[in-house]
Amino acid sequence: MEWIPGDLPYRMSDRTEELQPDVVVGLLQGSYWAADRSKETILNSWRDSLCFGVYGEDGVQVAFMRVVTDGATFAWLCDVIVVPEHRGKGLGKWMMSVLIGHPRLRGTAIHLGTRDAHGLYEQYGFERRETMVRRAAAVGRAI
Repeated sequence: MEWIPGDLPYRMSDRTEELQPDVVVGLLQGSYWAADRSKETILNSWRDSLCFGVYGEDGVQVAFMRVVTDGATFAWLCDVIVVPEHRGKGLGKWMMSVLIGHPRLRGTAIHLGTRDAHGLYEQYGFERRETMVRRAAAVGRAI
């Protein structure tokens, strides 16, 4: 699917084949939550995810977000990031409005974990809560 806002010079798509790997990898490896992910891990994470890319008028990708979902009951929003030069222009709000209206996510409980931008997410019905995690490294260890 594709979205074009009336008041912003951008375009958004959920077609993974349009994503610009070098842009996304660079953004995520510069973030506090994905700095230690390899390029291979980042690219593999797209395989079974619903990914969104935002593109400027010149076609260059300026934002990314990813959702892991079963399409029926559960969705996990992750890797939401905007190129610094494009922040403060309303892209985050637009991305959230597209996300909550997406046909694959209607009716799902959408979760996320974040250390920032709580005010943005709260505008779209997210509640501040703690989350637990089991790291992949724990797999196979005796408890």
